[in-house]
Amino acid sequence: MTTLYIDADACPVKAEAERVATRHGVPMVLVCNGGIRPSRNPLVTLMAVPEGPDAADKWIADRCGPGDVVVTSDLPLADRCLKAGAAVLQHNGEVLSAANIGPRLAMRDLMGDIRSANPFHRSGGAGFARSDRARFLQELDRVLAASRTPPPR
Repeated sequence: MTTLYIDADACPVKAEAERVATRHGVPMVLVCNGGIRPSRNPLVTLMAVPEGPDAADKWIADRCGPGDVVVTSDLPLADRCLKAGAAVLQHNGEVLSAANIGPRLAMRDLMGDIRSANPFHRSGGAGFARSDRARFLQELDRVLAASRTPPPR
């Protein structure tokens, strides 16, 4: 059975994900370190993991598998989930895959090196736009529908 896992601590699309999961009848697990209000929706579970580096990421990666969908912007977590067989979607609606995760991880590492070499470098990244939210809704709907369709024999 498909489960939707949300890396929830900094997720700007929790409410949207809940609406799509409910429409598809898919259980959703919000994984966080705390501070998120539980939903009254019977399909939504809140999993508060202990404080610590990457505790939520480890919890998700240890449980997701083929047929599941993970929403995260954390690239190392996305890589682990893809290797476990889950589909991965970023908050802005970009679908991550085995074909594009390697270059993204490499770029992440390169940019980290550049930032650490230049103490004056300031980058807040692009803001979260209405178009990102719309693309997320469209892609989550598509990915959940595909994950619930049995593979051809």
